[in-house]
Amino acid sequence: MPRRRKPSGSSTVTATSNGPSVSDKRRTFHELHKSGCFVIPNPWDIGSARYLESLNFKALATTSSGFAWSQGLPDGGITRDMAIAHLQQLVAATSLPLNADFQSGFAHDAKGVAESVTLAIETGVAGLSIEDSTGDANHPLYELDTAVERLRAARRAIDDAGGDTLLVGRAECYLVGKPNLEETIARLKAYSHAGADCLYAPGVSTPEQISAMVSAVAPKPFNLLIGAAAHQSVKDVAARGVRRISVGGALARSAWGAFTRAAILMAEQGSFDGFADAAPGRAINAFFMDQKAT
Repeated sequence: MPRRRKPSGSSTVTATSNGPSVSDKRRTFHELHKSGCFVIPNPWDIGSARYLESLNFKALATTSSGFAWSQGLPDGGITRDMAIAHLQQLVAATSLPLNADFQSGFAHDAKGVAESVTLAIETGVAGLSIEDSTGDANHPLYELDTAVERLRAARRAIDDAGGDTLLVGRAECYLVGKPNLEETIARLKAYSHAGADCLYAPGVSTPEQISAMVSAVAPKPFNLLIGAAAHQSVKDVAARGVRRISVGGALARSAWGAFTRAAILMAEQGSFDGFADAAPGRAINAFFMDQKAT
């Protein structure tokens, strides 16, 4: 396993004995969104966050689904208090900027969203996303006016706290059974005007859809979700103008996939063949011993 990367001493991040400050992390995060394309993988606990940092990723993002599953809950089942405690843990665990998958802001009304965003900012996250999904299967998306009001409330909360936390506006159309390109673009544009720094439409996947989204929100950056084996590389996606790529719960699902396959083999066939590709315990221990020493 690779050794953990030391905090950078570049002009963007000022390394101290305790690593970069919250302000440094946020400054670095904004710089990442100005040009090029970067992958922002999604850990679900301290160990996975530190391992991803050791692979020289430039930033990390939480995954609401991955964290919820680790707590024995379905995606969307965690409380705001649980989410805030999780953010505090991961911010403290890594020297990298952390983007919070903050779901729908843990409130329906704009005032409640602002209150939640303020709490998230206080954890030291470098960015956070606000979704327009309601959690109601009969009415899965907030009406556009309401969704915009919620984004504006998040923007005001960030500005009141100093303005350096990056705000991501998410249009959930493709994830809630409303895969309408025109509506998704209209929502992203509205969220951009409401103060979102980065725009995100999870579920968009075809080259034509991606190019349309990138063009619609330009010059602001577009985040693409790649949550399954894809026939496109980072280079391919970058060529379409995507600024950042996240993977959502895909890494957590990969871990669950290996675990469930091995467990089912034991339970149903009495076989231990599912351990064939397991990482060596000695290597894992060595990695975390190295973490402890740095």
